[in-house]
Amino acid sequence: MNSPLFFPAKVTRDAIAALFDLPFTELLFRAAEVHRAHHDPARVQRSTLLSIKTGGCAEDCGYCSQSVAAESGLKAGKLMEVEAVLAAAAEAKAAGSERFCMGAAWREPKDRDMDAIEAMIEGVRALGLETCMTLGMLSDDQADRLGAAGLDYYNHNLDTSPEYYGEVITTRTYQDRLDTLDRVRRAGINTCCGGIVGMGETRADRVGFLHALATLPEHPESVPINALVPVAGTVLGDMLADTPLAKIDEIEFVRTVAVARILMPKAVVRLSAGRESMSDSTQALCFLAGANSIFTGDRLLTTGNAGSDADAALFARLGLNSDEMATALETAG
Repeated sequence: MNSPLFFPAKVTRDAIAALFDLPFTELLFRAAEVHRAHHDPARVQRSTLLSIKTGGCAEDCGYCSQSVAAESGLKAGKLMEVEAVLAAAAEAKAAGSERFCMGAAWREPKDRDMDAIEAMIEGVRALGLETCMTLGMLSDDQADRLGAAGLDYYNHNLDTSPEYYGEVITTRTYQDRLDTLDRVRRAGINTCCGGIVGMGETRADRVGFLHALATLPEHPESVPINALVPVAGTVLGDMLADTPLAKIDEIEFVRTVAVARILMPKAVVRLSAGRESMSDSTQALCFLAGANSIFTGDRLLTTGNAGSDADAALFARLGLNSDEMATALETAG
């Protein structure tokens, strides 16, 4: 195996599988080396995610309570007013967030909604926050309009491996997702692209998922790694209730984060959904493995999150995002 600081230019599934097979402590050591070569190990970015349009999505994603195919009891809402979104963004900034992410439960946005979307982007940027949006598939013109409005990141996840994808979603193809990412890149917007683990997939699928990310024309600038939050009434939520052993082991989750860091060394790797059920120790291992961003706050779109107070307490215990930690590292170095 080559040094993780010089991973082969041609990334193969066999090479990724070999990383997964490393002894756990060796894998974390290699991932930490890569992380420290490209990022400040004492800093973890805090982001806030807001659902600006909830429920009623025509897609049948098996993990999502916002799908019209789900029996989650979630009612569809309308697009939020611009002023309400900007008020939420200001509150997030005051709580310490650096990036404000806005998600709408759409298959794709309607052109009639684009003026409001652009106003949200411009208003959030004026507050001094990075902006990210996830609105589903985009046309060329819509991507260009988002870019012209100054959108920093567009989130569009691959979700899982190409082989397992059809077990999770049938209403859009893997190629549809790749095409949207191409439009986003052509519009000059950074890509935020990752997926969800713990959906009943195998390790081979996790290898395939990370291979798909690492062999995109450009590495995503931001890579969210989510652990499935099972919601009753969704296909995968009900599946996990019947077969709880399908839930991903926490050590395997940390392995996935570590391999993502080695494969995409310059990306921001975001520890995303599922943190509310993780121990502090597991989260600490994820930070050691190279995760350097989290979603903070009490909710992620429609599911629970660890909460700002819990995050602040964890960061204090770990010495993250503190001037004292930075000074200690400089002194030790």
